[in-house]
Amino acid sequence: MSRHPWKIHNAEGTFRVIVTKTLPGRRWIDLLTTADCRIEVCSDSAVLDTEIIKAAIGHQCDGAIGQLTEPWGETLFDALKAAGGVAYSNYAVGYNNVDLDAATRAGIPVGNTPGVLTETTAEMAVALTFAAARHVGEAERFLRAGRYTGWLPDLFLGTLLHGKTLGIIGAGRIGAAYARMMVQGHGMQVIYHDLAANTDLESFVADYNRFRVSQHLPPVVCRRAASVETLLETADCVSIHTVLDDATRHLIDARRLTLMKPDAILINTSRGPVVDEVALVDHCRRHPDFRAGLDVFENEPKMAHGLAELTNVVIVPHIASATRWTREGMATLAACNVAGILSKYPLWQRPDILPFLEKDPPHAIPSIVNAKALGLSGQGGLDVKFK
Repeated sequence: MSRHPWKIHNAEGTFRVIVTKTLPGRRWIDLLTTADCRIEVCSDSAVLDTEIIKAAIGHQCDGAIGQLTEPWGETLFDALKAAGGVAYSNYAVGYNNVDLDAATRAGIPVGNTPGVLTETTAEMAVALTFAAARHVGEAERFLRAGRYTGWLPDLFLGTLLHGKTLGIIGAGRIGAAYARMMVQGHGMQVIYHDLAANTDLESFVADYNRFRVSQHLPPVVCRRAASVETLLETADCVSIHTVLDDATRHLIDARRLTLMKPDAILINTSRGPVVDEVALVDHCRRHPDFRAGLDVFENEPKMAHGLAELTNVVIVPHIASATRWTREGMATLAACNVAGILSKYPLWQRPDILPFLEKDPPHAIPSIVNAKALGLSGQGGLDVKFK
């Protein structure tokens, strides 16, 4: 197939499905096997380029599961279509690496894996927030280097977040979950910016305030900001949870960084290119009290020059969704997307996808992001064409 190692499961399966990375757990393999799939998995940790994936698709391939690190565009979807393919799933909730128009032109449904990353990613945003606010990375390096000689009154003085103002850019499922964690755990005020009002989040905070008042605690505020600029000027900590598209690329640039408080905290667990990384490096150098926590980077796996050396930036290697439950759940959903299409199941019509993680998953396809463009509905099986 290629110089990269590939492992085969259920070699006698009728449908051939390629998977460009080894996925956690075993259940996803069992689900594809039950759907009578021959599963070919690349066990190399290197990112596969387009030509290698195209060669892996070959002349006969019914479906594929790919990664957010791979550019799935016209070349690959045309190759998949030419090989008789009818199914693709991204092993991610986001799909900015996928050219949906190209997939739609090729008639290929594109699946993703929503609903299992929410709490996990929000927890990582919380972890980065406090790691940045309390100098955790810097203090650990200090200690491991043998530089700690005893307690001092002014050693690594951080920021108290309790009661401060939290800014959320993108108040979808993950942003709202992060807000709830910070409101309940730390009594933070919330200002958020989103294209639409998140009335569920606002109602949650209103309900929570009734409890706070009953405990003789001051109520907290949750309000929508009219602009990103207003949010940046107001918040003590800003966490980004937006999608990546033309409107959000470099949403946080040099100009907007200057609007933030000089000792503010910026957290990004969404997509790297939402932040102008070069501008961030310059801003952090010029404002030593400003802090950032990053799980994603503009040109992964590379980082902007100087970023890794900044002591006021906490960096982790894109692990926001890295809990075993979540990553295995993502694998299950990706497999259910492909297996469901090949089995001609209908689309799932409920927002809750957790039934797919139970012992007997529904005979349905969890999530197809270009379903409307393809004219697909939840009634009956998908009208896919087989060789």
